[in-house]
Amino acid sequence: MIPIPSNPLLGVSLHAVGALSSSACYAPQKRVQGWSWQTYWLTQAAFCWFLLPILGAAWTIPHLLQVLAEAPRDAMVISFLLGMAYGIGGTAFNISIRYIGFSLTYAIAVGLSSILGTLVPPLIKHRLGGFLFDLLWHGTWTKPFDGEALAAIFTKTGADWILAGVAIGAVGIGICGLAGRLKEAHLQGQGPTEFSLTKGLLLSLLAGVLSAVYGFSLEAGEPIADVATTYGAGVWRGNVVYIFSNTGAFATTAIYCLYLHAKHRTLGELIELPAGPEKASLPLNFAMAVLTGVLWYGQFFFYNLGHVRMGQYKFTSWAIHMIMLVLFSNVIAILFREWKGCRRSTQATIALALVVLVAAVLLLTYGNYLGETVTQ
Repeated sequence: MIPIPSNPLLGVSLHAVGALSSSACYAPQKRVQGWSWQTYWLTQAAFCWFLLPILGAAWTIPHLLQVLAEAPRDAMVISFLLGMAYGIGGTAFNISIRYIGFSLTYAIAVGLSSILGTLVPPLIKHRLGGFLFDLLWHGTWTKPFDGEALAAIFTKTGADWILAGVAIGAVGIGICGLAGRLKEAHLQGQGPTEFSLTKGLLLSLLAGVLSAVYGFSLEAGEPIADVATTYGAGVWRGNVVYIFSNTGAFATTAIYCLYLHAKHRTLGELIELPAGPEKASLPLNFAMAVLTGVLWYGQFFFYNLGHVRMGQYKFTSWAIHMIMLVLFSNVIAILFREWKGCRRSTQATIALALVVLVAAVLLLTYGNYLGETVTQ
């Protein structure tokens, strides 16, 4: 078994590719016509959360069936269940947009997910050790205090840069939310149609917490990846975990979409478009949904490649991914001139947000670099 050499700079670069892929995945939706939201969402989810994770693992994991036969069953089940929670978070995110708009939802949910998904896993794994970590991940109480305390982790070289990067990244995401709210206020028709601050805040907080659970799902699946490593999976080892994490998310997404189909009687849209725009095309809709799924799965594919190279601070992968996702999403919005017509104060706010997000990525990268340089 050949160990994977750590290279945080390469890891961050691969995270950037994944974040860029995720940021661009919503663009194809603009070409979809004649489909309800649930038809489009279920179709793309079938690819990004079900088919592609299975095909990706089959392509990259040697002796996949043998790996699955030997992998711990509890790791499979827990990874799947946590993936289901992540799927609920995604649904809550979309509903929250209806009540408080995209910008506030994004700022609250993604900001909270970035912090929790980065700091809570090492807290559970190292600080509570054998009690909570083994109980959740392995179903046992056999290892009292597995590993070092969380405090010890953050006294290592580069840890102060890591903490600063996570904090500043959360601030940058918050500024993005402020800029988006200003934009919604300035541009008529851009805000939510059913504004409800209470409902929106509760749903966005739920989305932030449950979205962070995806990182826990990947952590829970590490024993499965370890088995894949023994069969020569190398840097692709994490792809086998997506079979459980992503299909769990697909299960809850499919349940919700099928509920909406039953409520609105729209499942037939998959076979025949209802009367609507003349330019609506069923093949085009499917093509755009597949493209969305491929781009969204791309973030997971490259996330794994970056994560395995991050070294001792690999738990920062989630923060790096989420911060760059927000960064690239807003850069793409600027390139598509979505901020055209806003007041100069609003444009200055989004510009400040981008500067802060870039600074956060640089801080996290430097912290990882320092930590790895000292250990070599």
